[in-house]
Amino acid sequence: MSGVNDIRSQFLDYFAREGHEIVPSSPLVPRNDPTLMFTNAGMVQFKNVFTGLEHRDPPRAVTSQKCVRAGGKHNDLDNVGYTARHHTFFEMLGNFSFGDYFKDRAIELAWNLVTKEFGLPAHRLVATVYAEDDEAFDLWKKIAGLPEDRIIRIGTSDNFWQMGDTGPCGPCSEIFFDHGPEIPGGPPGSPDEDGDRFIEIWNLVFMQFEQQPGGERIPLPRPSIDTGMGLERIAAVLQGVHDNYEIDLFGALIAASEEVTGVAAEGGQRVSHKVIADHLRASSFLIADGVMPSNEGRGYVLRRIMRRAMRHAHMLGARDPVMCRLVPALVREMGRAYPELVRAEDLIAETLELEEDRFRRTLDRGLTLLDEATTSLTQGATLDGETAFKLYDTYGFPLDLTQDALRSRGLTVDVEGFNAAMERQREEARKAWSGSGEAAVEAVWYAVKDKVGATDFLGYETDTAEAIVTALVAEGAEVDRLEAGQTGAVVLNQTPFYGESGGQVGDTGVISAPGMRFVVADTQKKAEGVFVHLGTVEEGVLSHDMAVDLAIDSARRTAIRANHSATHLVHEALRQVLGTHVAQKGSLVAPERLRFDFSHNKPMTADEIAAVEDIANRIVLQNDRVTTRLMGREEAVEAGAMALFGEKYADEVRVVSMGFEREGNARERIFSMELCGGTHVARTGDIGLVTVLSESAVSAGVRRIEALTADTARHYLQGQDRRLREVAGVLKVAASDVVDRVAALAEDRRKLERELTEARRKLALAGPSGAGAGAGDVKEVGSVKFLGRAVDGIGGKDLKGLVDDAKKKLGSGVAVIVGRSDDGKAGIVVGVTGDLTGTFNAVDLVRTGAEALGGKGGGGRPDLAQAGGPNGVDADKAIAAIETMIAASA
Repeated sequence: MSGVNDIRSQFLDYFAREGHEIVPSSPLVPRNDPTLMFTNAGMVQFKNVFTGLEHRDPPRAVTSQKCVRAGGKHNDLDNVGYTARHHTFFEMLGNFSFGDYFKDRAIELAWNLVTKEFGLPAHRLVATVYAEDDEAFDLWKKIAGLPEDRIIRIGTSDNFWQMGDTGPCGPCSEIFFDHGPEIPGGPPGSPDEDGDRFIEIWNLVFMQFEQQPGGERIPLPRPSIDTGMGLERIAAVLQGVHDNYEIDLFGALIAASEEVTGVAAEGGQRVSHKVIADHLRASSFLIADGVMPSNEGRGYVLRRIMRRAMRHAHMLGARDPVMCRLVPALVREMGRAYPELVRAEDLIAETLELEEDRFRRTLDRGLTLLDEATTSLTQGATLDGETAFKLYDTYGFPLDLTQDALRSRGLTVDVEGFNAAMERQREEARKAWSGSGEAAVEAVWYAVKDKVGATDFLGYETDTAEAIVTALVAEGAEVDRLEAGQTGAVVLNQTPFYGESGGQVGDTGVISAPGMRFVVADTQKKAEGVFVHLGTVEEGVLSHDMAVDLAIDSARRTAIRANHSATHLVHEALRQVLGTHVAQKGSLVAPERLRFDFSHNKPMTADEIAAVEDIANRIVLQNDRVTTRLMGREEAVEAGAMALFGEKYADEVRVVSMGFEREGNARERIFSMELCGGTHVARTGDIGLVTVLSESAVSAGVRRIEALTADTARHYLQGQDRRLREVAGVLKVAASDVVDRVAALAEDRRKLERELTEARRKLALAGPSGAGAGAGDVKEVGSVKFLGRAVDGIGGKDLKGLVDDAKKKLGSGVAVIVGRSDDGKAGIVVGVTGDLTGTFNAVDLVRTGAEALGGKGGGGRPDLAQAGGPNGVDADKAIAAIETMIAASA
């Protein structure tokens, strides 16, 4: 039996021998397609190649692409666990030809792989072709020797692939495996095709046309091949099982789930174990690629996946977090093929544990809210869909759990109403969805790159240079010249201007020539290597092919260098202080400051922030040389260089190293080593100083540090010191004693406020009322003692204290205190002694008083209730209204 890891390797190695470049899986967050929430097919990372915006050399590739289908158009989430072949996360094996070989070679490669390499019996294989694709039909007969009755023509869109309404398209050819007549189902295209006998294992897309607006299809000048084979499906076939969840990979994950929960994967419990195993993979890979649980976008889908698995763990009776304890099993099974899992293991486990703890509290809160929402429902009644959706959307309480909880009480849920509310929410989400992490690059820049090539960046070595203008763009189109006063974009054959990327802002400066001056306001990097200088012509005319002089703003660049190098030091310092789960989640490197977002699930303490500062400044003071070198990507990672999850790197990468850790008199290791294309200081001492300004939350599981360096940090600290000395002068103490003095003053203030509040309370009950003659006296209303007072300057909390004191004074009776504030509003508290709560309800009484004050509502207990209103001048009316209500009932 071939294991999943062996099958993956066998597939990649086979196509590598056939001249294909093994291309690593791209991240699950698409970087070249803003229409996709997640990467859902192997061709996503090659989309710009297929559309002609990019070119690849060599023109053949093979991948094992990690994919997620759990949100947007492609959503398999709700089917997972209940079918044999649905997954939220799966691996798509695929081979690609970009204008190289076409149908004949694609069919030959596919047939040889499945029959010779994988050893599947030819008589159990069936091919489908698009009904009009006679060429593919004949090739299957010629190359594979398949009889005509096992080459099935399909006339539907199932066998014709289109990227969109326009663009590349072409017929498909699928390979099916026949599990045998003992399994129900018929061949593809038959009435029984939905059965499980014939299983599609591979789809070959022959991309040979371009769909034109209006419906016409024209042949592509370079037809291409895009194939997709689900690794889990082919593993099931090769391992002789009919259920993807019975392959070795899922067997190991389900066994780990059984061990952690103590529940066997038998009967109805097997569904829960399948959900946990599948969702563990999806959640872990999404976190490793930089997605964190949240309430919107990708983070919302991740949270749904995680909580669905956690719900099933709860159904199995687990009372402690389960998912986080399964991460080591996943890393053992898939970490070798996907090293990002190994690097992110701590972060994945910590994120899962935190989310599961939150969800358990959600379950408890949701059950309580559900009880409250159904108190008035009798057996056989239906909970409205809006309420069920509110429980789901606001409190994360799943519909199936709501149904389960109500089933035992003979209640049902209005599922149609729930779905309608869900659809409204989805529509709002679609309107709000802002697309993928990186906006699609404008086609004009790919056209420029095709004509003039990538820009040669000189900015690592120099701040000035000479260059030739290779392209000019204004208002989205190429032009031959830019005149004085005109704003546009300039592309040069070489430049020292850094194009914004990796968090570092673009350079500014001047492009000049005799009689011409172009002020660069920003520099962007487009089309993977075209540096675009954005700005305005101040004088003269800038034209194509002009020779120009370039000068960046050197002072600004110096500040940026210091902040970028400091960012690396802060990153490593955070890992040393908080743990290796810390990973960069975003950054901004500007001339005036740096901002660094990182994964961590709780606020940093003052001591932790101080420790980060100390470590970073220790490396600054080493004044060690900052080194950069070019290395192979894998070689750099193996050497210990830190790569950012989800970031796209070339085969050759720039590795920036700075600082060292010392053991005795010898250097033990490099302090910071990262893959980075930004600009940096020559020596760590050039950073000058690192000062942390703030630490705050960005989103669930992500924190942010903002810091200053060099002169900016020094000026900031000087200002802080000056203000400290000014405060010390006002307090007439030494600067070192300011904190103690301020603490003492604050305590004195709190003491005085407590004494003032107590004096007001005593005065309020002891002195005459301000509510009108006699209104504040204890009186008999019928047979009930009644005390009503209006007081000024006492808050709601203290009003309750006054009422408690009044109730003690009365022994038996009703007390009403109205507190008037400086803005004319009023608060009212009503207290009823315990012996009278059967006759008078404080909530009813306080609502009557609130109406007199111009308010409404109010709440509390039968013995103590509180309300308010905008008309404090009517305090006496409120007291009188309550007195009248008591008189009527006494």
